[in-house]
Amino acid sequence: MYLDDDAPIAGGREIWGFPKKLASPKIAHEGDVVVCTLHYGSVLCVSVTMGFKLRETDRAPLVKALARPNFMIKIIPHVACTPRICELVRYYMEDVTVKGGRAGPAAIELFEYAMCDVARLPVREAVSANPLHHRPHTRSRRGGVRLPERCVKGSLMPRFSEKVVIITGAASGIGKEIALRFAAEGGVPVIADLNLDAADATAREIKAKGSDAFAVAMNVADETAVEKGVADTMAKYGRIDVLVSNAAIQIVKPIVDLPFADWKRLLAIHLDGAFLTTRACLKHMYKAKSGSIVYMGSVHSKEASVLKAPYVTAKHGLLGLCRVVAKEGAQYNVRANVVCPGFVRTPLVDKQIPEQAKELGISEEDVIKHVMLKDTVDGEFTTTEDVAEAVLFCAGFKTNALTGQSLVVSHGWFME
Repeated sequence: MYLDDDAPIAGGREIWGFPKKLASPKIAHEGDVVVCTLHYGSVLCVSVTMGFKLRETDRAPLVKALARPNFMIKIIPHVACTPRICELVRYYMEDVTVKGGRAGPAAIELFEYAMCDVARLPVREAVSANPLHHRPHTRSRRGGVRLPERCVKGSLMPRFSEKVVIITGAASGIGKEIALRFAAEGGVPVIADLNLDAADATAREIKAKGSDAFAVAMNVADETAVEKGVADTMAKYGRIDVLVSNAAIQIVKPIVDLPFADWKRLLAIHLDGAFLTTRACLKHMYKAKSGSIVYMGSVHSKEASVLKAPYVTAKHGLLGLCRVVAKEGAQYNVRANVVCPGFVRTPLVDKQIPEQAKELGISEEDVIKHVMLKDTVDGEFTTTEDVAEAVLFCAGFKTNALTGQSLVVSHGWFME
């Protein structure tokens, strides 16, 4: 599949199946690997990785030649003439020729939505859902069915195209899922985490799928570390569009046995961290007259549970901080929200299960069934995907209509 007739990769010919103007190609170059991706609107359909060795010592000619990435894939129109993008298969190729270099092996991976009716793509204002078999259409030279451009409605740019998103605690768990989702929708996640090695691993995982990402070491309770992480992000990208304040810990103890040091440590990470990252990002958002801050609250932002005094206190505190940011930031078009998940099966929650079982004198199974999930409508954990979807909803909301509000994601555990 080529975007023009002078393609740097030999083989293939042209895009079939949907209009060329809807293709959103990107290219990244790391060492001896070229990564190309193709988005259809906000949906990643194709990811291409290719190892290469240049004949020349200067890599610039190859990078310039691949400035408009091209892909070789097979497009199959649906038998009922409803538009399909391509076969849901994986191709492996060898001896791919690159003008100016020697390449191989290479791989093309087609993702979840690579084969579906266009109307089913999770893209806002995508295309007409009407079937095409009653409409005339142009046949390509090779007999492929082209999607008539008059079926296209609206812009299909990714929802967070090129937007830079700092996510604290993003090397694992909920934060990592949020980073992956932003990247899948065109954003550039900055993986801010205390564990730089883990942050780097998450950034590499995202880059391998064709998106950009940046890892920074950040102890959110350390003012200097926060300011440096934000400064490094600005130096690299020149903008910060979204902050997701997600870094967290949990300590399970009754109040009478809770050391003051543990109380201060938890509040420092949850509240000091939220304040420090907010303050550092706001100055850049204010200058840009745009921004969104999403705080990771909890159902415990709304109610209380035994053994969690500092956690409940901190999560309630985030509601107050969010509301102040919403009021102060409104004149600069900066919005703030809190996402409040129920129990999500992450390492943080897994650690709590035996701790609560010991403190309450019950089995771990009873902790899950009769403590954590007893008030949900279906006895199910909230998933990282559920939470990430809520975060992107808040971050992507276009107006101030919802600023200062919180969104509970808990399978009905808490309703308001």
